[in-house]
Amino acid sequence: MPGLAASSKIFEHIRMPKDQYELHFLEWLMPESAKESIENYCKRLAKEIVHKNPVLIGVSFGGMIVQELSKIITVQKIIVISSIKHSEEVPRHFIFMQRTRFYKLFPSGRISKLNGFPTFGLSRSLKRKMELYNKYLAIRDKIYLDWAVYHVLHWKKEESATNLVHIHGSKDEIFPAKYIKNSIIIEGGTHAMIITKAKKISKTLEELI
Repeated sequence: MPGLAASSKIFEHIRMPKDQYELHFLEWLMPESAKESIENYCKRLAKEIVHKNPVLIGVSFGGMIVQELSKIITVQKIIVISSIKHSEEVPRHFIFMQRTRFYKLFPSGRISKLNGFPTFGLSRSLKRKMELYNKYLAIRDKIYLDWAVYHVLHWKKEESATNLVHIHGSKDEIFPAKYIKNSIIIEGGTHAMIITKAKKISKTLEELI
């Protein structure tokens, strides 16, 4: 399960032995409304999982989603990457945004209009960033973005599942590693390490599964 607003293209560099594993990619459904509960959303998403006793892997917000899915279906293992596994790992700036409702200022309307933003005239660095943004962060729907940001900030979980493994980057800028407990640390890994550290993560996944 990819992260907030991302498509399954973020997994394109993950390599697992094809004679041992079969990868299936979940995509974001559109919320029924900006107020749809995460429980109801995951009940709808669970219908997309057709195999019994799967290993669920989720990145960032997708890591929270696979934990919610594991309450609905029986899973062999949960692996979360660049995410959090319970409320104690929520970073302080998330708590600030939740309590002050600062997230209400999130420009979801503007972001939804960035699809196809022209890159002519931008510096090479900015152009590359825009290309990556357009490639991997494909979900621009305003209702989805408002729904997702709300649930990332308000996700509550008191304890992690016993069959859960956490992989986290030492330089994650969204969920700082200093708040994360009991995880496999990828040195130098940022929040985008599913792309930038795909070889290392692929090896780690193979060992875990």
